[in-house]
Amino acid sequence: MIDTSEAVPTPGRTFFGHPCGLSTLFLTEMWERFSYYGMRALLAVYLAAPVSEGGLGFPENTAIAIFSVYLAMVYLLTLPGGWVSDRFLGPRKSVTVACVIIMTGHFLLAVPTEGFFFAGLFLVAIGSGLVKANISTMVGHLYVGPLEWRRDSAFTIFYVGINLGAFFAPLVIGTIGQKVSYHLGFAVAGVGMAIGLVQYLVGRRWLSPHSDIVPAPMDPAHRAALVKKGLLWLLVPVVLYAVLGLSGHYTIDWVVVPLTVIGLVFPAWTLIRIRRDPDLTLPERQRMTAYVWLFVAAAVFWMIYDQGGSTLNIFADRDTDTELAGIDFPSSWFQSLNPLFIIALGPVFAGLWQWLARDRREPSTPAKFGLGLILIGLSFAVFLPALTAASGGNLVSPMWLVSIYLVQTVAELCLSPVGLSVTTKLAPEKYGSQMMGVWFLAVTAGDCATSLASLAGANLNSRPFVFAEVAVAVLVGLLVLLFRKRISRMFVGHH
Repeated sequence: MIDTSEAVPTPGRTFFGHPCGLSTLFLTEMWERFSYYGMRALLAVYLAAPVSEGGLGFPENTAIAIFSVYLAMVYLLTLPGGWVSDRFLGPRKSVTVACVIIMTGHFLLAVPTEGFFFAGLFLVAIGSGLVKANISTMVGHLYVGPLEWRRDSAFTIFYVGINLGAFFAPLVIGTIGQKVSYHLGFAVAGVGMAIGLVQYLVGRRWLSPHSDIVPAPMDPAHRAALVKKGLLWLLVPVVLYAVLGLSGHYTIDWVVVPLTVIGLVFPAWTLIRIRRDPDLTLPERQRMTAYVWLFVAAAVFWMIYDQGGSTLNIFADRDTDTELAGIDFPSSWFQSLNPLFIIALGPVFAGLWQWLARDRREPSTPAKFGLGLILIGLSFAVFLPALTAASGGNLVSPMWLVSIYLVQTVAELCLSPVGLSVTTKLAPEKYGSQMMGVWFLAVTAGDCATSLASLAGANLNSRPFVFAEVAVAVLVGLLVLLFRKRISRMFVGHH
């Protein structure tokens, strides 16, 4: 039995008019994102920087592929993160464990050896997957029955918390990493996660009692069989990579290529498996069909959007003028533009959706998705003249990147918080927290498409490739807009 005495907020106490539990999740995610985006702002630059400058000295294409696969694995691991919550820990305990793992991973990144660095990336990916699958689900737990109509607004406010941490992270961690030491920057990220963990433990009493429930607990016999099977499967890659290492044939491609393939195949397999589950009711199956449309659209969106931390970040470091009023600032500061714009525009969009909803004029979820896709395509249309201006070794104005990130922010606010919300609405009851992991698989698929292009030798900073990405995003966006009414009709039981 759950003790709800600590889980029910004091009557009258709210957070911007929302349940008090939103503040706990807001601050936890803010600090987790501080640590994540601070490290992310340094990652591609650190991978591509010469060894003489404290980096790892990978070629640009390899650096982008590693960065993309790392991001893909962060989001791929949200699915097993949701499964662990559903079968073993429940959302509240899962987030506690995740914060500890992330903190440990960042401190390993601070150790100046390549082996510890990649071990740290592995732990941060595991912890991030676990926390992301469950913290958004706990936001959804706060909005049931009469409060459901406020769900979109709540997720937009929650999204501001994410971006508050993401805004300060490059300014603090990026500056320390690029001006003092990359590894010291990674250590500061670990401290940020430690603060977030303490805050979460103190404020967890405001969360919904439903967040303590393990939806489908596993009995001891099944658990023992699962552990045995998992160890056997783990033995396969351990032996394979041991042989590769001892024979002298190991390269980073032996990790990046298989993970890229997994990141493309696994999301498709997961959607098909859930859609065909015989335990789903007919309305749930119809909602999953609609969800597939939105999932594909989101994958195209993230393919372009996440290059803000790799392709655009390297462009900022090598081809952009980073001097302002006589002060030379770190290129990682550009990574603060997107969260800054979201902090400014997020409340505007939250209010806009509520205002339109009251007058029954709010655009449908598919319409918001289509608009977001067209805008993300247009952001890279702005990138095209910047690439032309940078040809011949010229340093371009920083206003090109400011413009790109501004357009991407508006696109993100049309799609990303709405995607989180619609996932909690359309999720089949059987899958619970796992469906939030399925949503993040769209990011996995998009990032692995970028990784695949990098591994194939494509120059992601070339005008032909960028133009192709613009065309794909705009075309898919127009298709979603064209079929928006048909998709909406499959939202059985939800608006």
